[in-house]
Amino acid sequence: MTRDMTAACPRGSDEPGAWCAHTTAERVRAGTVGVRQTVDDALARVTELDPELRAFTEVWPEYAAGVAAGVERRLRAGEWLPLAGVPVALKRAEGLSSHQTRRLIEAGCVPVGATATPGRGTPWRTWGATERGPTRNPHDPGRTPGGSSAGSAVAVAAGMVPLATGSDGAGSVRVPAAWCCVLGLKPTNGVVPARDRAGLNIAGPLVRCVRDAAYWLAAMRPAAAPAAVPPARRAPPRTVWSADLGFADPSAPVAATALAALHVLASAGAVELHDTPVRWDDPAGCWLALRGAGPGAAAEAARERVALTARVAGLFERTELLATPTTPNVPHGHRGPGEVFSTALTWTFNITGQPALSLPAGHTPGGEPVGLQLVARHGAEATLLAVARAAERAGVGGCAPVPVRWASSPGAAPPPSARPVVDGDGGGSSPVR
Repeated sequence: MTRDMTAACPRGSDEPGAWCAHTTAERVRAGTVGVRQTVDDALARVTELDPELRAFTEVWPEYAAGVAAGVERRLRAGEWLPLAGVPVALKRAEGLSSHQTRRLIEAGCVPVGATATPGRGTPWRTWGATERGPTRNPHDPGRTPGGSSAGSAVAVAAGMVPLATGSDGAGSVRVPAAWCCVLGLKPTNGVVPARDRAGLNIAGPLVRCVRDAAYWLAAMRPAAAPAAVPPARRAPPRTVWSADLGFADPSAPVAATALAALHVLASAGAVELHDTPVRWDDPAGCWLALRGAGPGAAAEAARERVALTARVAGLFERTELLATPTTPNVPHGHRGPGEVFSTALTWTFNITGQPALSLPAGHTPGGEPVGLQLVARHGAEATLLAVARAAERAGVGGCAPVPVRWASSPGAAPPPSARPVVDGDGGGSSPVR
């Protein structure tokens, strides 16, 4: 891995809770802060903020202290640890044994706890369940943070940790990233082992700055990729905008907010917009059949997957990036999204395999968070990271955690109608709404 990522994050703060992951690691390696201190600071923020946010289902101070001591020993022995001393929150469904977690610990991360995923009893999976009630969006306690990587997105957005793990089977990293105003990456299918037999559910990070996404990607494949955001290209990537992919029905404020963020990128020279119509079929039936929940036979679902993959690949023969709103809707309340599928614009790319990320695009006139989804060709994470870095410089996205000003107002969010019992992966076999 390269060791030249020393520039400060744009609009970052020098308070420990606002440090990005790479900033934390740089200071740990330089000896200006100890590993145990970074971990204790993170646990203190969890203690302060999580009673109201409910991002964590478990907190592991003793385990974290042991891992921190091991990281300190490795550093004293001269080992290069790109994420030395970085506190990380683990999606409950990922746990300590997943490929993603093992790679992050090898890179020097210290797990501090498990984060909330959806409970049983709802057809939508865009929420988080804890024994204390539903996970709350730090921007508005009356709304969900999204899911199924609900607690991970909240932990990062609120500054409890700079990095959290997620998994994305239909949009479960990108949707909560959009609704919590953080960055969420679904890498190309196959970069890390899929978590399901259909190859839809891919590990991904939730972070506040693009450099941390680059470090995460390098940790997943340490022999193959440098931990550096690629430099800006001489010619910006040819980019196509689609508000609906030909079938979705995004709300006008969401589409307008995402498109406005894309125009900021175009004005900054980060992308070159081209008008190419996108008219694909709704992938819901294919996705459900692949996961075993639809009425279609497996063979028919496989044929649909091949056809959809060919159509998407045809677009990427003519363009380098596709931009959409991350979700068609704003964050819904704790009683659910109604008939809207929050994953309408994300799950196509779990089927076809392209890398995709969600950037914070700003807020609607009503104050609801919106994400801008960028999708690239297979294996072109470098293009996504370069554009995301340009977005940060242009004022789209950012690194500072959201101030949780309402945290002293208990009871602000109503509980969901379903009993909040935590289950495993938020993807499940139900529609991910």
